[in-house]
Amino acid sequence: MDDGPLGIIAGEGIFPLLVARGARAAGRKVVACGFSGTAWPELRDEVDVFKWVGIVRVGQWIRVLRSQGCKQAILVGRVAKSKIYQRWRWFQYIPDLRTLILWFNSIHRDKSDQSVLRAIDRELASEGIQLIDQTAYCTEHLATPGLMSHRSPSERQWLDIRYGWDLCQSISRLDIGQSIAVIDKNVIAIEAVEGTNAMIERAGQLCKVGGWTLIKVSNVRGDMRLDVPTVGTTTIEKLHAARATALVLEPGKTIMLEKPKVLELADRYRIAIVGYSAEDMPK
Repeated sequence: MDDGPLGIIAGEGIFPLLVARGARAAGRKVVACGFSGTAWPELRDEVDVFKWVGIVRVGQWIRVLRSQGCKQAILVGRVAKSKIYQRWRWFQYIPDLRTLILWFNSIHRDKSDQSVLRAIDRELASEGIQLIDQTAYCTEHLATPGLMSHRSPSERQWLDIRYGWDLCQSISRLDIGQSIAVIDKNVIAIEAVEGTNAMIERAGQLCKVGGWTLIKVSNVRGDMRLDVPTVGTTTIEKLHAARATALVLEPGKTIMLEKPKVLELADRYRIAIVGYSAEDMPK
């Protein structure tokens, strides 16, 4: 896979740090473009070259990556949608000329996540920068099939899992969200623009008795270069606070950020974690 320096175009969270560590362990020089006000400053200590860039300044990303000889890059890390819809967003996120041209030529007709990401992919490719799988250098953190925690879901929760799995896939297919909360074959919350953690809090408020299940899938039309769902220790803390007792993930397509810590915390809180594949699970 080695093709010279690897670029990381980094949003929020520890995911970019895991990618950087894995790439450097594999012997690659790593060049990071960190989104100002979003990327974690700690990323600077995990890479060889670090530059702050604007979220809507694609031309700036390209200049940084090309100046360092990057022919491959990984676009990784969260950019909260809620920030995009703040009142003063036009003053906070001022695009460069290249992004404006990209907007008017491609994005303004379809502003869905997948459309925007694919337009960015094409723009980078036009300059000889290939986006690669976000998980290429951290496969050890992927969810695996079957039971991953010590605790197994209850019989009631298996009914909820089988009931909710196809529903969650449908919601993902419609680009609404990638997670749902289910109890007794009732959907109590659906993820939308607020993100998974906020949805978990809302589910906890709606289901005071607890014992509910969170199901999280990848985007049905997704691309591992552009969109990989993640969970981390914060997710487990939120689930515990909201009295959830099971977490269901799509194996091979979901990153568990710092996986050993996630599983250790889930076992402490007695939260079952399952990598679910409908054809492989018990009926």
